[in-house]
Amino acid sequence: MAEIILNVEVRAQTGTGGARATRRGGMVPGILYGGSKDPVAIAVKSNEFRKALYTGKLLGHLVTLKYGEETQPVIAKAIDMHPVTDEPWHFDLYRVDEHQQIKIEIPVHFAHQDTCPGLKRGGTLAVILHSLNISCPADQIPEEIVIDLAGLEIGDAVRVSDVKLPAGVTAAIDGDLVVASIAGSRTGETAAEGEAEG
Repeated sequence: MAEIILNVEVRAQTGTGGARATRRGGMVPGILYGGSKDPVAIAVKSNEFRKALYTGKLLGHLVTLKYGEETQPVIAKAIDMHPVTDEPWHFDLYRVDEHQQIKIEIPVHFAHQDTCPGLKRGGTLAVILHSLNISCPADQIPEEIVIDLAGLEIGDAVRVSDVKLPAGVTAAIDGDLVVASIAGSRTGETAAEGEAEG
């Protein structure tokens, strides 16, 4: 089961006024939706929500929602932050079955930038997709997707179909889409041209 447990309360008041009242009471308002049930207005204590958020395992991970004695596996689909205070302002949770196949955005990270031949020669890493939309069981969501840049030269591109995904995980977007490429450096090209002319 999930590592994070969110203790929730059901909100009687909804709408903008209800959300404000919830925040004044030291809680973060949210909505639980998905599955065959109606959406439910909920709230979590601000300090508990912040603690769960700062583990880095709340957004896009399977977590356990607890209401009294009832528990439900959910996925945090969206978390809105206050633009000034950067405090959690609102969240959306989505009901899932633990082994249900879901689609979710996962961040992309790049390995071996220090040994990539194209980057060592002055190229730059042009990232087109910072995350990938994938399909996987709800209890097997990967933390991240790592793309190996070893061996890539200037002009090379990594497409979705080139990305090695964990077992049980498939891409839910077009395989021809470019995730990143090694672009030639303008300054490097200009310097080389200057030397050739001189």
